[in-house]
Amino acid sequence: MEISKNILNEDLKIINIGTSTFKKDMDLQNVEAVQYDWRPPAGGNIELVNALDFLNDKEEVEKANQETIKIIKEAHAFLVDVDQAVNVIPGMHDKLILHSGPPIKWENMCGPVRGAIIGALMYEGLAETPEEAEELAGSGEIEFAPAHEHDAVGPMAGIISPSMPVHVIENRTHGNKAYCTVNEGLGKVLRFGANSKEVIDRLKWIEQTFAPVLKKALSLSDGIDLKSITSQALHMGDECHNRNKASTSLFYREIIDYLLQTDSDTEELREVIRFIKENEHYFLNLSMPSCKSALDAAHGVKYSTVVTAMARNGVEFGIKVSGLDKDQWFTAPANFVKGMFFPGYSEDDAAPDLGDSTITETMGIGGFAMGASPAIVQFVGGEVQDAINYSEQMYEVTAGENSNYSIPALNFRGGAYGIDIRKVIETNILPVINTGMAHKEAGVGQIGAGIVHPPVACFEKAITEFVNVYEEDSNE
Repeated sequence: MEISKNILNEDLKIINIGTSTFKKDMDLQNVEAVQYDWRPPAGGNIELVNALDFLNDKEEVEKANQETIKIIKEAHAFLVDVDQAVNVIPGMHDKLILHSGPPIKWENMCGPVRGAIIGALMYEGLAETPEEAEELAGSGEIEFAPAHEHDAVGPMAGIISPSMPVHVIENRTHGNKAYCTVNEGLGKVLRFGANSKEVIDRLKWIEQTFAPVLKKALSLSDGIDLKSITSQALHMGDECHNRNKASTSLFYREIIDYLLQTDSDTEELREVIRFIKENEHYFLNLSMPSCKSALDAAHGVKYSTVVTAMARNGVEFGIKVSGLDKDQWFTAPANFVKGMFFPGYSEDDAAPDLGDSTITETMGIGGFAMGASPAIVQFVGGEVQDAINYSEQMYEVTAGENSNYSIPALNFRGGAYGIDIRKVIETNILPVINTGMAHKEAGVGQIGAGIVHPPVACFEKAITEFVNVYEEDSNE
């Protein structure tokens, strides 16, 4: 009783758990209170709670996750070549078009992807007009497949056709390679579904002028160290997804001397140098396959619950998990990006989340490293503290910290990496992604940028399948 009297005579120190309504009432009465946002693990879903119990009790899972993130961290990507897709991408052939995200049929594709495929078919000389290209695409004669299933990645629509030059990235630690097209720059571009003569002419210039010069330059080098550039760029204000100013500048510094050593025509060489110099997003198409090469090497670790791919096709969002089949996608309808729109556009104009560039977040950069990139909030919205908060929050859903990609604003703490499907389900925290927004109609282009999260159903499906697979394994 004496204790109760003392409590009533003292200032209350209130912690409100759950709904914030009570906290708001305290605020109205000028009573200091701390809000603790809590929800039951797995949202209270008993099946998912049982799945967590099964996985969290298994020592093999934790060991496997540590092995997986060790592989990711030790990966070392170099740009070693540029060549036509048909010459280097496994399984590529004359009638194959690769796209971003999980598998999808032509009739279900969103506007920007359909527009980009139409442009690619005209670029390849398989059709002369958009109408002919559209008819061909729907005829069944053309094969479509995710770039991810051919060791490749592509931004936004993600289209890779046979003749397109691709960067060849070698993970020298583990011996595997990954591929990505050359970034076209801004404006009317194929990756947003544009397919006008201007777009096709630029792609032809990249194929016939830019790529041969870059190929000569790379042949003089021992490869360009992309891991080192990424690490430095994070200390210079980039997050290597939507902000690539520092990384592109660092790449420019590395490649320029080799370009100048080539026997290229002077005017062509000036055009090539200018193209890289004036395209601040050039490094994105190096960052993405660099991440892809690391994560592919880490796929196939038995018992690992670490995510090795996140990708979207403008209709569905899909993830892959290291400890499950490499060809197995866990998908759900893609969300819409929330953020800042360019003048004249609104949410009604936007396509759902689109592109393979979420491979950067899967690696632990991009949205996960926004704390290193305060200027990114001017592009995606919010405040600098929001960017730092996102980076800090991601430690709660990941298996480790990558000291190779440290964040200055967090006292050079290694960035969060190794998304763990168990922790996503247990904490109800979804990975954060910063990204551009595409107009829902082909060819209009980018209409804004912002923040988006994967649909939770992807992780729910993955963890359910994980338990099904490993319960059977335990019973054998």
